[in-house]
Amino acid sequence: MSTLLGHNFIAGARSAQGSKRLQSLDATTGEALPFEFTQATEAEVDAACRAAETAFGEFRHLSPARRAEFLDAIADEIDALGDDFVAIVCRETALPAARIQGERGRTSGQMRLFAKVLRRGDFLGARIDLALPERKPLPRVDLRQYRVGVGAVAVFGASNFPLAFSTAGGDTAAALAAGCPVVFKAHSGHMATADQVGCAIIRAAEKTAMPKGVFNMIFGGGVGEWLVKHPAIQAVGFTGSLSGGNALCKMAAERAQPIPVFAEMSSINPVVLLPEALASRGDTVAKELAASVVMGCGQFCTNPGLVIGVRSPAFTAFQAQLQEQMAAQAPQTMLNAGGLRSYAQGLEHLLAHPGVSHLAGEPQSGNQARPQLFKADVALLLEGDELLQEEVFGPATIVIEAADDAQLKAALHGLRGQLTATLIGEQSDLVAYQWLVPLLEQKVGRILVNGYPTGVEVCEAMVHGGPYPATSDSRGTSVGTLAIDRFLRPVCYQNYPEALLPEALRNSNPLGLKRLVNGEWSDAAL
Repeated sequence: MSTLLGHNFIAGARSAQGSKRLQSLDATTGEALPFEFTQATEAEVDAACRAAETAFGEFRHLSPARRAEFLDAIADEIDALGDDFVAIVCRETALPAARIQGERGRTSGQMRLFAKVLRRGDFLGARIDLALPERKPLPRVDLRQYRVGVGAVAVFGASNFPLAFSTAGGDTAAALAAGCPVVFKAHSGHMATADQVGCAIIRAAEKTAMPKGVFNMIFGGGVGEWLVKHPAIQAVGFTGSLSGGNALCKMAAERAQPIPVFAEMSSINPVVLLPEALASRGDTVAKELAASVVMGCGQFCTNPGLVIGVRSPAFTAFQAQLQEQMAAQAPQTMLNAGGLRSYAQGLEHLLAHPGVSHLAGEPQSGNQARPQLFKADVALLLEGDELLQEEVFGPATIVIEAADDAQLKAALHGLRGQLTATLIGEQSDLVAYQWLVPLLEQKVGRILVNGYPTGVEVCEAMVHGGPYPATSDSRGTSVGTLAIDRFLRPVCYQNYPEALLPEALRNSNPLGLKRLVNGEWSDAAL
């Protein structure tokens, strides 16, 4: 493991100009760990952004194959981080070693997946409309389009995934794949982890001869505003709270040159229980659902925070079974003290609301989160009460009983945008309730059947996004290869000399791409 300096990463070197020191903490005990970090100054944030901007000119012109080598090298360096590294992550986050080892594999796997995307080349989106000089009444000029990186990208690390949504996480992988250097804002909850992963990225950059400012990282609270408002930054990736994401969006929109913010923020991920499934396997569903709610101490963005079904004896029996299952769940340590405070506050709001009743869970106390089950009146959704729309980040969920199918439909209409929605049903249920799907398509980014939303596969088809407030821009995803689209923009070349065209658009097709030529897909040379 590299020596843990705690300095900012700027243009391939380390910098510690500031006077403010930050301490890494043990998530379980709250005790200070022997790792100190120097908060970035405004001048250092400026230097990091300028370094990324300078690197962009060289990095964007590297071939996709060269950038793929870089991503593969990052993956190798991450895989090489040993047990001493895992131990540090565990202490900073209170997550078990098996979880961290799995997340390390997911993080390196994301890098290798984007390397495959680069070698495949379809992300370039090459389109060619050849000249038609004889066309009447007007000739057509030669037009060719492909996609380029937007420029330097700011990425904010998430609290709940110290590896996969952090320093070398999905946003960083997608930005680097797009040809965009990164300025990463380390999360205060796992700075030692970020330092070690940052060192791994720099080692990979040096081994593959990448430009010095291809990856930069800053530490500290309050430095994010300098980062987002910096004119060199051309896009932002963020995973965190609704208030934090909204603040970044406001900053970005108010710049002299507004830029896009791709923020994943808040989701309660409704689970819809259909009648035949409850009648045939309600006890199993209750057990599985409780396990999903408390998985990872409920600290997943896809945690099922709302469970809804139509009134029936089977639904009543299910509620009793879920109550029993949730009452039996053990308390767990959260990622950090701030998360526990927020969880306790969310529980207080639910307990104080007259339309909400408490079904299971010991009163919240101590330094661990206690699982909780609530029941809310369906009127809260029908009347637009905002309480149920607010994510309680932790091992809690809320049951809602609709009187009939019409009320179920109206209640789901009342939901804001979500990352996921889940249908638990038999085949006959899914046919009878097919009318739910168009409604859910307008509300969520991913619809599941007979599964649970905790767990997001990293692959080509995954969508981890959704309408606001799940994300700030529902046209993208933060997981899966489509994530690269967020950091690309199209450029068209008109009557451009063949010898000067980007390789992706040349007649000889040296990259062997499948291109849209005169409206037909072809990988042939022209």
